[in-house]
Amino acid sequence: MAAGEAGDRLLRERLIEAEQDERRRIAVFLHDGPVQSLAGIALMLDAALDAVRNARQAEAERILSSALDRHRQTIRALRDLSFDLEPVVLRDQGFVPAVLALAEQLGMAHDVRIDLDLAVATELTEKAHIALYQILREALEHAVRRGPPTRVRVTLALGTAGDVEVTVADDGAEERRRGHFASLEERARALSGRVSVDRPEGAGTTIVVWLPAYAARR
Repeated sequence: MAAGEAGDRLLRERLIEAEQDERRRIAVFLHDGPVQSLAGIALMLDAALDAVRNARQAEAERILSSALDRHRQTIRALRDLSFDLEPVVLRDQGFVPAVLALAEQLGMAHDVRIDLDLAVATELTEKAHIALYQILREALEHAVRRGPPTRVRVTLALGTAGDVEVTVADDGAEERRRGHFASLEERARALSGRVSVDRPEGAGTTIVVWLPAYAARR
């Protein structure tokens, strides 16, 4: 079997595995999150209805207020899931403008300088853009939550073999949780990629995402 055919088959297998993992993740999220929340809201509405029927107005108002708060939280959770599945800003604006807008928003909100070098983005496929946008969003949001750092640099580069490297380096001193990096690794595996993390003591965190050329480039 030719090397190209073997690579294509491996990519298909990895994509199928990643899609199965994503479906399981979504199913668990829906069951443990919004579904449980909606079931709780239904019970609260039953209790509020009983209070109304028995002229306990203050109790009914209190229960309805709590139910409304939980309802809003559920909407936010479902909106976040929808964004994860298909980032609207990426579809409407394209990869580079979407990342620029994200960096500007996070930088202003947390007083962090975020430098971007995305010149080679036009060489990448739409699937790579989606995966990398989600990776960058998670990496940047986690960096500002755990620090925040004073500066973050994002670099997108092509290797000599046509492979793709994305580096997110920050100067934050806060410890990062392993679960965060596992999430990034899961997203990278969807394109047969891998993630490395370097956290020298007191020198910030550098995340490097590597994607093979056959999976990420046009």
